[in-house]
Amino acid sequence: MPRYQLSCRKEASLNLANLLSRKTPFFYGWVILATSGSTQVVRNAAASLTLAVFMYPMADDLGWSRTVLAGAASAGGLASTFLSPVTGWAVDKYGAKTVLSMSVLVLGITTFLTGWATVPIFFYITYGIGRVIFSSPVQIGSSVVVSRWFIKSRGRANGILSFCHSIGMTGFPLMASILIGIYGWQVTWQILGVAVWIVALLPVFLFLAETPESVGVLPDGETPLTDIESTSHRDIAGEISWTLREAMKTPALWQLAMGTGFLYVIQSGTNIHMAAYLQDINMDSKVAASAVSLTAVFTGLGGLGWGLIIEKVAARFCYALVAALMAASALLFIAVNSPPTALMVASLFGISLGGALVIPP
Repeated sequence: MPRYQLSCRKEASLNLANLLSRKTPFFYGWVILATSGSTQVVRNAAASLTLAVFMYPMADDLGWSRTVLAGAASAGGLASTFLSPVTGWAVDKYGAKTVLSMSVLVLGITTFLTGWATVPIFFYITYGIGRVIFSSPVQIGSSVVVSRWFIKSRGRANGILSFCHSIGMTGFPLMASILIGIYGWQVTWQILGVAVWIVALLPVFLFLAETPESVGVLPDGETPLTDIESTSHRDIAGEISWTLREAMKTPALWQLAMGTGFLYVIQSGTNIHMAAYLQDINMDSKVAASAVSLTAVFTGLGGLGWGLIIEKVAARFCYALVAALMAASALLFIAVNSPPTALMVASLFGISLGGALVIPP
């Protein structure tokens, strides 16, 4: 009986997507992009920049060190490294829609429960699970869906997806900062958890369709008689598909996995400690907050820019440049000695992060 009910729900939501794809006066892929973008926005409930806002109030109230608080993000990031292959398998097995729906549901629950954390182990469980969802299923699921709906315009579509992430990077820390001042950190976590459900859960369940073919359209909004015939083999026929077993036999996969892992170690550590570090070197709290905000803004702008570049330049060159820029900008924080240099380095770091989110490794 439960299986029958689940099947009916899936069919109902698919029928709605099918209906809307015929009624919308534009390519339904843009609805898919907006829906996927909503998951990118809400995953920032567990972002390191959001946690950074909670650092001081939680440390003061609970008597925890910043190391203890930051450790939850590190633990969640490490766990997501090992769970990423499982996420990929789940997307293939059950579909990105199921993975994204469950991820948003669980993220809302764990974010809400973090407001009740009074001992480190409970905080590590709730925030750590949220951090896993931030790092793996939402990122993978939304990227997979967008890549299926856009081929020729994939770069700019991923750029827009990254921009949605930037909206969340800016919005969630800002909202948390305001709410903490009004309600305290416990209630703020709970409000953020509810916000996750409101923004993304219903859109994903109602509007998301796995592939354009499932609702009777083609990638990029092409038509069978004209655009498809003129589309180059490099765009569609040239799309190479690897099975997991085949990919695991290639040295390139492991090189990319290790390189990307190290890249996100830099990203996570820099994001979490940026505001506190700038205040430790006697920067005003407003300068620290401005640096965090600029990082988020330039992540979005950088994502849009890299999305256009990747359509013209080979991915391996773009990714190498992004890695070099991120490493350099992280090191440049050591040389920061004034508000202008702090804001400049934070902006460069944001540009590199935007590229890391957009360019497929």
